[in-house]
Amino acid sequence: MRNDKIIPGLVLVLIGAAFLLNNFGYIHFHWINILHLWPLFLVMAGINLVFAHNRTAWATILKIAVIVGGFALILFGDFGNRLNFWPHFNYSYHNDDNDNDDDDDSDSTGNAVKMHANGSFDAPYNADVKFARLNISGGGTTYTLNEVTGQLFEATTNGSNNRYELLQHQDDSTSVLDFRMRNHHGFNFDSEKNAATIRLNPNPEWKIDVETGATDLNFDLSKFKIRELKISGGAASFKVKMGQPLALTDIDISTGVSSVEIDIPQNAACSVETDSGLSSNNFDGFNKTDDNTFETPGYSAARNKIHIHISGGLSDFKVRRY
Repeated sequence: MRNDKIIPGLVLVLIGAAFLLNNFGYIHFHWINILHLWPLFLVMAGINLVFAHNRTAWATILKIAVIVGGFALILFGDFGNRLNFWPHFNYSYHNDDNDNDDDDDSDSTGNAVKMHANGSFDAPYNADVKFARLNISGGGTTYTLNEVTGQLFEATTNGSNNRYELLQHQDDSTSVLDFRMRNHHGFNFDSEKNAATIRLNPNPEWKIDVETGATDLNFDLSKFKIRELKISGGAASFKVKMGQPLALTDIDISTGVSSVEIDIPQNAACSVETDSGLSSNNFDGFNKTDDNTFETPGYSAARNKIHIHISGGLSDFKVRRY
């Protein structure tokens, strides 16, 4: 292949790979980075012009390194909400219409928002709340949930540029909490940079819905009443420990290329239904009832049950009894 074909071909490959990875949730790309880092295109073009007629190996390596490095900064850079177009001229942007980035503590009419300057969030508990739903969204984050609180919800976050927000509203008899990243189209190589430690009140019956891309999730839900748990993600690691089921506790896990581990009590009745393509399944202590269904002994006669539905591509699924 001629050297003058390498650079345009590489650019096309990188653009195509970026779109594919973003579409499948493996990266979350700040599109606004193109505006922030537009001078990189001048640098890449300039390097290629300077060495346009230099066919030596070191010149080709230099051109490739500049292009790959520039694309890496554009794809994975996290520069918050301040953009610079020309020296000494900048402005701030917001991805969400209701963002209140300028306030450390804020409340909005209709949707209660509580955020503290130290990166903590809370929603008050009312004894009348019998049912609650928690919606979590945002990738490139480590989520941990294993402690109780006297509040309905608490979270402590570690991240940049006030990326998280908490919204609360009432849906009939259910208190609904939306905990999400305001600007969650970003990816960080440092897995510790974006982290959230969550605490829930153990009294209500909970529905938990997690939508995420590349994520490390570790939930110990053995202290809580879980009616429904739904997790969907891309390249991720999910570890979940369940407590005793309600009349029916429903778990739905949908992943791309992931590792999924679910622990259930030894005496809990449980069925597992799989639609997992090329995934590896390990369900010790379960009896296979058909090609895609596994059950613990005595499942059909049990009063309280856990039903698990797992779907995914090339993943590793484990359901263990403790």
